[in-house]
Amino acid sequence: MEDIRIVGIISEIIYQNSENGYTVCEIENEDEGIFTATGYMPYLSVGETIALIGQWVEHPDYGEQFKVTSYESLLPTDEAAILKYLSSGIIAGIGAATAKNLVAHFGENTFDIMLNNPSRLAEIRGISPKKAEKIGAAFLELQSMQGIVLYLQQFNIGASVAMRVQKMFGQSAVERIKENPYILADSVDGIGFRTADEIAFFQGMPKNSPVRIRHGIKYILRDAAYSGGHTYLLQEQLTALASKKLDVTAEEAMDGISSLALTHSVYIEDFPDGKRVSLAILYSAETYVARRIWAMSHTLPSYIPEQAAVDEVISKAEESGGITLAEEQKAAVQAAAERSCMVITGGPGTGKTTIIKTIISLMHSLSQEIVLAAPTGRAAKRMTAVAGIEAKTLHRLLGMKPSDDEISFTHNESNPLTADVVIVDEASMIDIQLAASLLQAIKPGAKLILCGDADQLPSVGPGNVLRDIIASGHVTTIALGHIFRQAEESLIVVNAHRINSGEMPIIDAKDKDFFLLQRKSPEHITQTVADLYKIRLPRSYNIEPISKIQVLSPSKKGAAGTIALNRELQYAMNPPDMLKTEHRSGNTIFRVGDKVMQIKNDYDIMWIRENGEVGSGIFNGDMGIIESISLKDKTMTIIFDDKEVEYPFANLEKLDLAYAVTVHKSQGSEFPVVILALASFAPMLMYRNLLYTAVTRARDMVVIVGRSEEIRRMVENNDRHIRYTSLCERLGAIAEGENGIFKMGD
Repeated sequence: MEDIRIVGIISEIIYQNSENGYTVCEIENEDEGIFTATGYMPYLSVGETIALIGQWVEHPDYGEQFKVTSYESLLPTDEAAILKYLSSGIIAGIGAATAKNLVAHFGENTFDIMLNNPSRLAEIRGISPKKAEKIGAAFLELQSMQGIVLYLQQFNIGASVAMRVQKMFGQSAVERIKENPYILADSVDGIGFRTADEIAFFQGMPKNSPVRIRHGIKYILRDAAYSGGHTYLLQEQLTALASKKLDVTAEEAMDGISSLALTHSVYIEDFPDGKRVSLAILYSAETYVARRIWAMSHTLPSYIPEQAAVDEVISKAEESGGITLAEEQKAAVQAAAERSCMVITGGPGTGKTTIIKTIISLMHSLSQEIVLAAPTGRAAKRMTAVAGIEAKTLHRLLGMKPSDDEISFTHNESNPLTADVVIVDEASMIDIQLAASLLQAIKPGAKLILCGDADQLPSVGPGNVLRDIIASGHVTTIALGHIFRQAEESLIVVNAHRINSGEMPIIDAKDKDFFLLQRKSPEHITQTVADLYKIRLPRSYNIEPISKIQVLSPSKKGAAGTIALNRELQYAMNPPDMLKTEHRSGNTIFRVGDKVMQIKNDYDIMWIRENGEVGSGIFNGDMGIIESISLKDKTMTIIFDDKEVEYPFANLEKLDLAYAVTVHKSQGSEFPVVILALASFAPMLMYRNLLYTAVTRARDMVVIVGRSEEIRRMVENNDRHIRYTSLCERLGAIAEGENGIFKMGD
């Protein structure tokens, strides 16, 4: 169906969101009369003439409306329309009386005077030369804003994104975009390289333009980093990708890589497997982490306690806990006393928590200042509960400071943390950039203890920090393999280790904590999951589902993916109710009482705790409950653990329902009960590491709904997603020295 074009005059603005430009307005048209138009139309005012492109739709509550996909603002030409437009207050400094005087004096030439000769506005009584200048500037800025929207919407860039472009580049946005469209992909969230490419081609830029090739290569490297976790691509591989994706010759792609290297936008290094090309920001992070980790690992702490002091702490820990530490646990405590940097790794039931608590007791006995941290809020909260002292998220510990370009931290090399000992749990989730920021904030002489399960899924961001540090062999690592008797009673623990070693989990034991409900079709799986969540598990085990049960799926898509599961679970647990306010955003309905998850970092959003503490930042993976929704203010109040956030509707693309989440999104979390919906998903999602991670998210119970054949398929598939990272080799190269296997680079 082709779009319709209608020209009319805005008679009333019913609603307008200043953040994203979403507008509901009444339009007067000679043929249609007065009708309602809805869509992203920022910077409009009553009296303005606009050309609307879109379709007629039937709203279930408000009847027929015109849904706008794009629009063009047309300045009114007759005096009555000009007066109505200026009287609306859209231009700072012009009210109804001033508008009347302007139109009376300049007539139909009013806009031309305001735009091209604003000093003449001072001819009107009450308008000083200074005020005339301000009015002219305000009118020029408004025209610029609308010009940006109009320019970008021809490339299917919506008004809400266009507003971000205007905020980023100001009145000169269109000119700067025409000079180099690729600044949009580099700077503006929501605009990718392909869109910038479309604008460049529209403006006549050839495919083999050096500017396009350079930006295209950076786009390929960024995509490899933030979609695949890679910190480099081999030059041969990058050249082939650039040649194919950008439709240029290999020689042109090579020239582009060399040009970027000359400006240090990328770094090229010789390794045994070929030349590796890294984005500058990842090269810097990886080389810094390697050098600092090496230095800490080969520097003795300023004070090493007597052996008797260590033995005494271990004895007290055993006595108070009624336990006997295994030799590997004692070795971990001993290493913590003697080393400045170490890793403790192991699967569930191997005693990591006991070791952390014992190390804390040791450091307290030595009057050492300790801080605990984890990558996510849920992991920090769990660490606080088991350790008995507060753990913070790494972002909070480091003192995150949002900025226009990227986040930075209050604590760094010039302002390090005061702590003598930093213990970080769930270290497998730390990407290379966060690792660099953490190491920059640790003062000289302080200890760093990294704890985590190297067999979990790697970080969402680029790098494979924990696995690379362990694999290097240059950092003291205590690998825990002994499963304690109490843990052996849990099939969750037993099956996690069976899965990790390539064995089928035990799925037919009675009266245990690990179950399989055989279901064949994805639809049947989804129905069973909803029944378990709402009725069977709460009734059988007296548990509250929203806070105690988490549904996981390998995939977002499909009949048993998180999108379909969330739709089913929301209807089961929180159906439409006249007493509950709701708001639709895209294809998702958010309703008071819904369980939600942040799916993209938001460093700017403010929160407040019950104790009055105020801060900023809600992060990918944080879960919360919608407490209230204000349709008037276009906000919802969400409680993320202990943080209350006033969440604007404009940010809802960063939020999703969380009755069900993907296994990747569950990293760093622990739930009393996990229901895993296991249909036949794409091969790239059906592998051992993902199944292991899903099972180890549960504390008390795992229920898998699906077919045993899919479990076997995942257990037998040990093909991990290979990440191209250099941290392991960099640590080895430092050990070898400059005459080692390769040159480190700058």
